[in-house]
Amino acid sequence: MSWLRRWFGDRLPEGFPGELAAGENALAVAEVAYGGHLVVTELGLWVPQGRRVGWHLISKAVWGEGILTLVEADEVGAAGDAVVLADREPLRFALPRPGKLPEMVHRRVDGSIRGRHRHELTGGGVWFVQRKVPGRDGTVLQARPDPGVDPDVVAAIAREAAQRLAPPEV
Repeated sequence: MSWLRRWFGDRLPEGFPGELAAGENALAVAEVAYGGHLVVTELGLWVPQGRRVGWHLISKAVWGEGILTLVEADEVGAAGDAVVLADREPLRFALPRPGKLPEMVHRRVDGSIRGRHRHELTGGGVWFVQRKVPGRDGTVLQARPDPGVDPDVVAAIAREAAQRLAPPEV
C-alpha cells in the first residue's frame, strides 16, 4: 500500500477476506452492523463474504434509514453478444457509520449505465441496459426480464438488439 493511500485514501479493514486486483484501490469503507465491511473499489463493491460484485452486476442500490439495500444480478445466459440477467434476492446492510460509501455506490452503479430501455411483453417486460464493465473496453448489452417472461422471446429480442448496437466492421 502506498504512503499516499495511507494518508489520503481509505484503508482496507483489518481481516479483509478478499484480495484486490492489481491497481484496485479501496475508495470507501463502511463497517456493517452485524460484522464485516463493505468496500468500494474501482471494480465493484466488496461484501462481507469476501467477494466483489462488479458495478455492472448491481441492478439496484438504495440507501435509506441507515440500510443499504443491494440487488445483485447473475448472468444466466447469452443471446448473441447480449447477456441475460436474473436478479437475486435483495441484500441489506445496516451501516452505523456509512461515511461516503452510499453516495459512492450510487455514483458507481449509475456511472456504469450508458443507456436503458424497457420493453413490455406478454406476462411482463424486460429491461435492456447498456453498461460499462469495469476493467474492459466498450459496453455490454444486458437483458433483465421480469419473472415469468418467456426466456426464448427475451433471448431473440436481445440477440437482435445486440446486432443492431454492434459497431460496423471495418
